[in-house]
Amino acid sequence: MENQYVDIETLKFLLFQVHEVKEVLDQEHFSEYDEEAIDLYVDSVKEFADKEMFPYFKEMDEHPAHFEDGEIVVHPQIRNYMKLAGEMGFIGAPFSYKVGGLQMPSMAINASAFIQEAANNHMPGYVGLTLGAAELIIHFGDQKLNEMFIPNMICGKWGGTMCLTEPQAGSSLSDIVTSATPDGDTYKIHGQKIFISGGDYQGAENIVHLVLARIKGAPAGTKGISLFVVPKNRPVGDGPLKSNDVTTVADFQKMGQKGYCTTHLFFGDKSDCTGWLVGEPNQGLKYMFLMMNGARIAVGRGAAAIATAAYHASLQYAHERPQGRELQRSGKKDVSQEQTLIVNHPDVRRMLLLQKVVSEGSLSLVFLTSKYHDLSVSAATEEDRRRNKLLLEILTPVVKTYPSEMGITSVNNGVQVLGGYGFCSDYILQQYLRDIRISAIYEGTTGIQSQDLLGRKITMGNGEALSLLSEEIKHSITMAMTYEALAPYAQKLGEKLELTQKVLQSLITFAMQGDYQRFLADATPFMEFFSTIVIGWQWLEIAIKAQEAMVTGTRSNSTEFYESKIHAMRFYFKYELPKTQGLAEVLMNQETLTLNTDKKIFA
Repeated sequence: MENQYVDIETLKFLLFQVHEVKEVLDQEHFSEYDEEAIDLYVDSVKEFADKEMFPYFKEMDEHPAHFEDGEIVVHPQIRNYMKLAGEMGFIGAPFSYKVGGLQMPSMAINASAFIQEAANNHMPGYVGLTLGAAELIIHFGDQKLNEMFIPNMICGKWGGTMCLTEPQAGSSLSDIVTSATPDGDTYKIHGQKIFISGGDYQGAENIVHLVLARIKGAPAGTKGISLFVVPKNRPVGDGPLKSNDVTTVADFQKMGQKGYCTTHLFFGDKSDCTGWLVGEPNQGLKYMFLMMNGARIAVGRGAAAIATAAYHASLQYAHERPQGRELQRSGKKDVSQEQTLIVNHPDVRRMLLLQKVVSEGSLSLVFLTSKYHDLSVSAATEEDRRRNKLLLEILTPVVKTYPSEMGITSVNNGVQVLGGYGFCSDYILQQYLRDIRISAIYEGTTGIQSQDLLGRKITMGNGEALSLLSEEIKHSITMAMTYEALAPYAQKLGEKLELTQKVLQSLITFAMQGDYQRFLADATPFMEFFSTIVIGWQWLEIAIKAQEAMVTGTRSNSTEFYESKIHAMRFYFKYELPKTQGLAEVLMNQETLTLNTDKKIFA
């Protein structure tokens, strides 16, 4: 039986019909690709994931990566995966032809990565971080750095990481103390980093770390942070690699994603750790954050993938597990009947539909933000590029957060579908629940993303990005109003846009008064409120395309397929969208209950 961790039919519907990848492929930068090429690529990735990834998913949880005799031991398939990923172009996919890349649009890259993460979410991070590290070197490093590191990274021979977090700093990057002392054309690096995913592992010839550090005498805070390339083993001319005094101190044993190693690294224990400055001094955080949009989309994509795989696992179980009998209209059960499959029980169907709307709505948002990213760099005019950049900016914290937070809720419902078996290691749902929990923490916690959304993205340019997003949503509402079956839902979404304005008017009052602590105190409830409306918009868009296909007869899928999408949209508008009303009440309530005061509230 085919591995049902992902529905390729739905993925292609979202990619080709709902979000029209052709609009991106029509840009000159991506002219080497057409829809047929992307379609074949998606199929080849699914075939690869079936063979090289999905079969090892449970094994990697049962035999975690671990620290032993000074190195990190990982599942042997990781080494094979990195090699094959290099051969298939997964690492070089976004880079230009001139550096050996495939110059592929983000929409296609995220489709590929989504399939891989749904198959085995323990593996793609090794490729993703190598890609991210290479991207920083390509964008900001000089020709020498590109020649030293990029070819071996793109082919999967060398891995890569991003080293930000330190024991005393956590998410507060202004407090990092790792130092960089000038040493001729290079620097001596000294310090430690924690929670470094893919930081070291058996089988990788080298790991190229991108490290944030302070040059001696640099300004305090984030303004004094620089970015360095610090390999585990440094190249020395044409000779063999030399140890670069990067020590793996320990690893972190985690509740989930156990095949994806997380390390504690020390740089310069013997004062012989060489780092190469990337770009200009004191610009490190700026460089790192220019790459952060892609990283945050990747976290949301990964969460959506796990939620999707969990949905298919619980759906399969619901179609196989007989239990109880359907209630008759009288409210009584006929015990003479055979037991019915649990998929026939309304409450089980409710939980399955919740999983469906969360996972598919999340993937839709991933493709939309990917499209904005592609057009922000490839659209023909500066005005179009800027417009897409602003839309990308405002939706980035949402695409990272909604799939992560609601993905946890979704998978939790999947466990509930299985009942007691969901809590047992014999079934895979418990692993998905453990694996997805990190998503709300990776690349900036939910609290950080929420403050970014409300404190920066909503307000930037006097609300210009929010205004552009509102125009996009209003366009969808206008389109939906042309279909009688969708008009009531379009009207509901329009009402939620008006509610958003009321909520923001209430909150902005605090910002105008200079009380930013109060303004941002409820940023996380605002994120939930705002993202629930955004996903409602995505489901209306999905329903529009489904309705359009049935009305015009230009169908790539069955009538049953399109009807199921409209049914899911109606479910979302009944069960999820109304939650915004209660959240609005919370957000507009003037009471201040969470700010720190002298009053002891936790006594």
